[in-house]
Parts: sequence; structure tokens; C-alpha cells
Amino acid sequence: MTISDLVAQVAGSLTAAGIEGAPREARLLVAHVTGVPTSRLTLEMGQAVNSEYQEKLLPLVARRMSREPLSHLLGRRAFYVHEFRVTADTLDPRPETETLVTEALREPFCRVLDLGTGTGAIAISLLAERPAARGIATDLSTAALDVAADNAAAIGVGDRLEFLQSDWFKTVEGRFDLIVSNPPYIALEEMDALAPELRHEPRFALTDEGDGLAAYRSICADVLSYLEPGGWLMVEIGWQQGREVADLFEAAGLIEVTVINDLDGRNRMVRGKKQH
Repeated sequence: MTISDLVAQVAGSLTAAGIEGAPREARLLVAHVTGVPTSRLTLEMGQAVNSEYQEKLLPLVARRMSREPLSHLLGRRAFYVHEFRVTADTLDPRPETETLVTEALREPFCRVLDLGTGTGAIAISLLAERPAARGIATDLSTAALDVAADNAAAIGVGDRLEFLQSDWFKTVEGRFDLIVSNPPYIALEEMDALAPELRHEPRFALTDEGDGLAAYRSICADVLSYLEPGGWLMVEIGWQQGREVADLFEAAGLIEVTVINDLDGRNRMVRGKKQH
């Protein structure tokens, strides 16, 4: 059997299970198991492979057919300009969240706070682009914080990012030029309609078991105490939440409140500033 045969076999199984992008995912899984870089896989398609690779692939393919996220099988996910280790203890960083990173980098900051950090993707991406900046990343989950700390060390910002177990601001001290968050914003009534892959991610990172706005209420209630004058709060939101979250920002006393759309033209984040 060749690598080409193996890719075709895996792609067929994933297609039968209704996986969109099955050929691409098959190539990624085969590259992961065989150790052939994805950039070279096409050149190596005629190379023979032995049965041990098939045996390693079988359980991975079965897990993907059960709709476990591909990133959990590969153990990593590309985000912004880096790859991040992911596990079942973390929310899978997604391309839409890059909007938050891009917008945050439009503003100057020396100290950043990331609330509910998960893999650390947001805070780490920001610090990697700003070598003089430092930050704190919080999460309720100590398992997620361990993953985030590993990512920070691997990407080279571990000495500038502190990890803190906290329920939003509860154990945070100090003031920050920038506070960012991608909190649980999916309403309980929306959960049943989500892609099956999301069942494998931490539920508490997806939904507040209510209307999807509880995290924003908590953050906005205390944010002025943690922002420096002129500092920014920037949060990711659900595509229908722009007006409601903007109202919470304004009620908290933030100014220059703006709803930002993603590349698909849908509400993706809200930003607001503390007065000088």
C-alpha cells in the first residue's frame, strides 16, 4: 500500500461519515501518523507504507467519524501565525477569533489581561507581536491553564505571561491597557443546533446555560476598576449579539463603543474604551 492508497482509504471513510473536507483531513491524518510533512505529502504519494501506519490510523479515523474534532486527533490547531496545542480541556481556537487579535493590535498596550484564556491563543498571539508587553491570562480550568502555559513556553512568551485561576476578575489585581476575552456566549436554546464536534469541547467554555450574555454582564460590571485610563476592553461575541453587548459596554461607562464584523460580514466583536 502507498501513501496515496492510505489517503484515499481514509478519505473514503470520512466522506461516508459525512465529514466535510474529507480529502484534506485525510491528508492531515496520514501526514500526522507517517511523519511526512504536509508540505511534502503530495511528492511522497507513491511511497510504500507498512501496516503499522494503518493500525495507528484506524483508531484516529474512528474517533473522527464519531465527530471528535480533528484538532484533538492532531493535538494542535493553527491560529493567527502560530500553532497551538489543544486538548479536550480547551476550546478549539477558531479563525473568527483572529478578528479580535487583529483589532487589539491596532492599539498600543504594555499590559494585557485575557479572561478565560483556554489555549492561551489570544494572549500569546498578542504578546508575540509586542515583545515589550506583559500579561495575565486567567481561566477557571487549571487543566486549560496548563495547556496555555505549555503553548506560551513553546512560542517564546512564557516569561512575559502569568497564568491565574480566576472566575473573571475575582483573583485579578492591577490595571491593564487592554482587556480581551472570548467568553462563553452561546445561549442554551442554541446548543442543540451546534455542530456535533462542539460536544467534545468544554461545555462551560461554550454556554452560560442561559441567554449567552452572563459573561459580558460580569465583565462589564467590574471592568472600569481594572482598566487604565484610555485602556480598551475587547470581546468576541455571537453573530446576533452586537447591539446587546454594545449596550452593556455603554452602560458600564465605556466610550467609543464599536461593533466589529468578521470577514463574513457578521458581528464578531465589541470594543470600548475607558475615558482618560
